[in-house]
Amino acid sequence: MSKVCEICGKHPVAGRSISHSHRVAIRKFRPNIQRVYVVVDGHRRKMNVCTNCLKSGKVARS
Repeated sequence: MSKVCEICGKHPVAGRSISHSHRVAIRKFRPNIQRVYVVVDGHRRKMNVCTNCLKSGKVARS
């Protein structure tokens, strides 16, 4: 499944996790993407949407 929000374009970004002893490991920060039914132009369609877009009301669920 795609890890990109189709509304805002949020995508995974690379970063580092640093332990207490300062050992560095490369990691990914992934957005919380949900596959939901959305009303687009009067039609019901499945889209990959992040939870921030769902909570802010940028999409109308069906």
